[in-house]
Amino acid sequence: MKKFIIILLLIGLLITGIWVFTPKKESKLTKIKLAEVTHSIFYAPQYIAHSLGYFEEEGLDVEIILTSGADKVTAAVLSGDVQIGFCGSESTIYNYNQGNKDYLINFAGLTKKDGSFLVAREKTDNFKLEDLKSKHIIGGRKGGMPAMTLEYALNINGIKSSETNIDTSIDFASMSGAFIGGTGDYVALFEPTASELEKEGYGYIVASIGELGGNVPYTTYNAKKSYIEKNPKIIKGFTKAIQKGLDYVHSHTSKEIAENIKDYFPDTKEKDLIDIVQRYKDIDSWYKTTYIEEKDFKHIQKIVKNAKELDKEAPYKKLVDNTFSKK
Repeated sequence: MKKFIIILLLIGLLITGIWVFTPKKESKLTKIKLAEVTHSIFYAPQYIAHSLGYFEEEGLDVEIILTSGADKVTAAVLSGDVQIGFCGSESTIYNYNQGNKDYLINFAGLTKKDGSFLVAREKTDNFKLEDLKSKHIIGGRKGGMPAMTLEYALNINGIKSSETNIDTSIDFASMSGAFIGGTGDYVALFEPTASELEKEGYGYIVASIGELGGNVPYTTYNAKKSYIEKNPKIIKGFTKAIQKGLDYVHSHTSKEIAENIKDYFPDTKEKDLIDIVQRYKDIDSWYKTTYIEEKDFKHIQKIVKNAKELDKEAPYKKLVDNTFSKK
């Protein structure tokens, strides 16, 4: 009996040893680091692509890294800390105009409108842009799209920049905290932060800055020119995965979308998540395809020029590569 038990133990150890020391098969997926400018429900198609395995279907293992601010995303891509950046296309324009030879190229679009909402401190019925005259608005960093889009919307509606105070001294991550702390009459915020402030009684959502500003390649995927040239297969696969994400959000309900991205927003209740997704659907936030139109690229430069942040336009044909996108 003892011999039998010893034999069983030896067999067990042998099996365990084989299991422990047998090398695992290496993953065939290519690891990619993606720097996102902020974490927002605005980017639902990206999280759909991630949660439903669309990247894996294209042979990619994508790690999404929050890198607050387009300037910081740009720095991460240029330094090689990440392979792909996700931020406003205006950052690629700034980079190109600085004379960088290995400049950033936009290879896929995701959102076509500004995703921020204007939150008022006081409840406002029948909000009008004129209500912003002589008001203190926390708009985001200088040269950032929310502040510039708001300024553009004001200007084309006959309100001079000097008639309002768009505060660009507060960094992106601190905007909601500053508003809660008593700074400003209005603040421009992405979701879910805007809705969270409203639910907590700190303010009231009164307008979509995206609706006011028109269509632009607001958030796009970019990479260094050299990286795209050396890794066309990766860029192609990544673009295809994002396209699948876009296809999904345009063909499914807000409830279905919310169900598949809720793990990315654990602090947001599912009902609130559904409502926010629907809000972005209602303002037609997302491109149908990843293709970036020249007219949209020209429009974003018009907005940046209006804010006096652009001395000369950057060439569409150099800064946009639609090779892997369907029109």
